Amino acid sequence: MKAIGFLAVLTFLLSSCSFNEAKERKLPDNSIFHLTSNWKNQDGKSMKLNDLKGKTLVVVMIYTSCKSACPVLVSKMKQIEKAIDKAYLPAINLVLVTIDPENDTPEKLKTFAQTNKMDEPHWTFLTSTEEETQEFANVLAMKYKKIDPIDFSHSNIITVFNPYGELVIQEEGLEINVEKVASTAVKIAKENN
Repeated sequence: MKAIGFLAVLTFLLSSCSFNEAKERKLPDNSIFHLTSNWKNQDGKSMKLNDLKGKTLVVVMIYTSCKSACPVLVSKMKQIEKAIDKAYLPAINLVLVTIDPENDTPEKLKTFAQTNKMDEPHWTFLTSTEEETQEFANVLAMKYKKIDPIDFSHSNIITVFNPYGELVIQEEGLEINVEKVASTAVKIAKENN
């Protein structure tokens, strides 16, 4: 067993130079990296979705004050992280995008990340404007609507993108198949690194 784990790590390390290839390859027409929206991460750093290029992305849209579905989605994302062999985590980015940019500031996202023990480098929390958040949600076919000042009705979708920003799979509902998402993310990471 140790030999298999060692071989997996060695294979990953030897192939990690292909991150640069993923960043330089021409983007497919359906890539999310063509979106020009402006975002801030949990550290307050301004970025574009294109800055996430080169890694397999596992994406969910939530809001931090949610008391019903979002805690389940956050739990599923943490389960996905645990189901991924640690050797592949450097090639995968677990991304949580807020649907409540008015309240979910970078500072609030950072606190949320720390409170939920989601502050490793492979976790990214993003906030933007209402318009750009809606644009991204439309790309994911994710529906949400503000129903009062602190509550939203929303779809529950976890999406996996390859390093070129192409949607590979989506799992919808609160019974997300964690193993399917994790194994798909690892498979893509292996194929592209």
